[in-house]
Amino acid sequence: MSSEDIEQVQTLTKPAFSEKEATELVERVFGLKVSAIRSLPSYDDQNFHVHVSKSEGTADCANEYVLKITNCENSQNPELIEVQTRIMMFLNNEGFPSAMPHLSKDGNIMSLESTGSGSVTKQYMVRLLTYLPGLTLATVSTKPHILYEIGKLAARLDKTLTEKFHHPSIKSLHRGNFIWNLANVPLLEQHIHTVGQNNCRKVVEQVIQQFKDKILPKLSSFQASINHGDLNDHNILLDSITASPENPQYRVSGILDFGDVSYGYYVFELAITIMYMMIESKDPLSVGGHVLAGFESIVPLTTEERDALFLLVSSRFSQSLVMASYTSLLYPENKEYLMITAKTGWKHLLRLFDVGQEAVEKIWFETAKAYTNYEPV
Repeated sequence: MSSEDIEQVQTLTKPAFSEKEATELVERVFGLKVSAIRSLPSYDDQNFHVHVSKSEGTADCANEYVLKITNCENSQNPELIEVQTRIMMFLNNEGFPSAMPHLSKDGNIMSLESTGSGSVTKQYMVRLLTYLPGLTLATVSTKPHILYEIGKLAARLDKTLTEKFHHPSIKSLHRGNFIWNLANVPLLEQHIHTVGQNNCRKVVEQVIQQFKDKILPKLSSFQASINHGDLNDHNILLDSITASPENPQYRVSGILDFGDVSYGYYVFELAITIMYMMIESKDPLSVGGHVLAGFESIVPLTTEERDALFLLVSSRFSQSLVMASYTSLLYPENKEYLMITAKTGWKHLLRLFDVGQEAVEKIWFETAKAYTNYEPV
């Protein structure tokens, strides 16, 4: 992709609203008076943390929100955004700590807004979601009991959605060539050139080929589910439940970003969660066993799924790292955020391959087995 092509894609997709323009959106579309606003880091959408002033008629409203402006490409699929938002509302009603939309002045959960004029008009889907406070998991030392609980949460969330969620447009979760669905690892071939010519690229090429040979033929044997698809350590919020700084205890207080929700398989969610929990861990190879134990306390894996787990975790590393390289070219001003995973991700992926599948699985499965008839406090 040439620099001109990259600039064109960037111009056409990611929103670039100023704080003043975002303030005007909140007040015009949602009827709330903004007292403070600041930009939040984001991938290909645009997010703002919004504080509002209470006034007559808004006494029951929250004080803080996230204004989410969806990129114009995804904004062309209102059915999908509707389903994603209804999933958040459904999960909140089921007891999961997910955000809720604030209705627009027209009584809708989202609003399609246009900017520009003439041939350069762009449309963005806009939502105002309740702000969820808490520490991101990335800022907390991930001890075994937290990893176990995250695994359990991932399985419980997917199981609840798969068994209970219904919507007329649920078919929109079949997302075809969506690059972040783990079934679409072979699509990385179109972006792998951005990694350069090095050992990292060679490993990713091995992962893609093994995925084609070993995973694709087995997909039909995996347990199907709806996946959140992005339970990374920046999308999980924690609250402290103890006053002891020496031995802090936490509970999950927020689940963020449902933009990658799609149909997939339970083992996909597990692999994605393991990969992201490894990123900041001081002992990354041990992480998988604790997450696996929590996950299997809700959804036990089949033999085929266990056999595929190592390669699926490696595949998610490859997705995240290749796409970070690619999108950092699209959005160079956002490179620091986009490359968060890459800071340690390449090291972890290479180590997985150095240690080898058999040795890594032995660590994971023996750790998980130790949880039999035991649940950490």
